[in-house]
Amino acid sequence: MKKEDLSDLRAEFDEFVKNSCSTADCSGTEGADKEDEEPAPQFVDALKSKLLAPAISGVYLSRLDIKRIAEAIGESLPIKERGNMIKALFRHTTKKEYLKEAFCEINKHINGRILIYQELGEAFVDAKPIFDDYINKAKKTMKMFEQIIEDFEEIEPSEDPMFI
Repeated sequence: MKKEDLSDLRAEFDEFVKNSCSTADCSGTEGADKEDEEPAPQFVDALKSKLLAPAISGVYLSRLDIKRIAEAIGESLPIKERGNMIKALFRHTTKKEYLKEAFCEINKHINGRILIYQELGEAFVDAKPIFDDYINKAKKTMKMFEQIIEDFEEIEPSEDPMFI
């Protein structure tokens, strides 16, 4: 490819971006769902920050993993940013049973990753301490789920929605 062709292609692309995308359209906020702005239970923000960071949780949960978790508990989630998917999964949580089911499914995914880490630790002995560290973080994350379930207070609907 000639240098002139590349510069022509870049100019054509820049012109396309300038004409096709206004700043509101391309920023991602214009097309965001109103659901993403709805309030969620208090534990969701802490859960997102800990669960979605592999350095803290010891595992990486992809968007597809989160979608599979939702489907396993009878929920339907559109594929979005992982944080928004977690928020949508737990947004309307009112029962401990729902939390138990969701965390049970997440634990299944985490246990799958732990098995992979164990196999990799056996195959690559020099890297075993690194995988052991991730396994320990994953187990701590699963204990965090138990604590969230214990601390969760069920919300019972009342006749007066303003009654607190």
